[in-house]
Amino acid sequence: MRPTDQFLSITNDKDGIKQLQFEKFASSIVKWRQKCDPFLSTKGAGNVLAYTLMSKLPELGKLNRKEIAALVGIAPMNRDSGNFQGKRYIRGGRHRVRTVLFVSIMSAIQCHPKLKPMYKRLVDAGKPKKVALIACMRKQLTILNTMVKNNTYWDENMA
Repeated sequence: MRPTDQFLSITNDKDGIKQLQFEKFASSIVKWRQKCDPFLSTKGAGNVLAYTLMSKLPELGKLNRKEIAALVGIAPMNRDSGNFQGKRYIRGGRHRVRTVLFVSIMSAIQCHPKLKPMYKRLVDAGKPKKVALIACMRKQLTILNTMVKNNTYWDENMA
């Protein structure tokens, strides 16, 4: 059984014992532990986000920011036709990753030194709260993508 298959079978069970088994399992794989540590160094990112990104988004660190945002489904898509300019919206992508990012961003906008002021600035400018959250999700994903690509930990001066 592949490590990602073992991860999925463990995380599908909501039992606390299974969670402890998964923690032991994930920390035993050196590759996963090395990939997980940079995620955990950022504020607002926890084990669930780190493990989900590792298992559901193996392209992280290999694509640029626009490609990874489109892959997750948080890139703005347009509905333009001729002279008609429609609303931008998000769609498609990997919905499980997008859901975990959304929950993570709810925590991150409370404490993250870069995302908190960004969210406040967007809301103060009159953007709807969900639009501001999606923009912050994209920023967080870009930061995590860059950290994986450069194999670095969170640095406040980086973002």
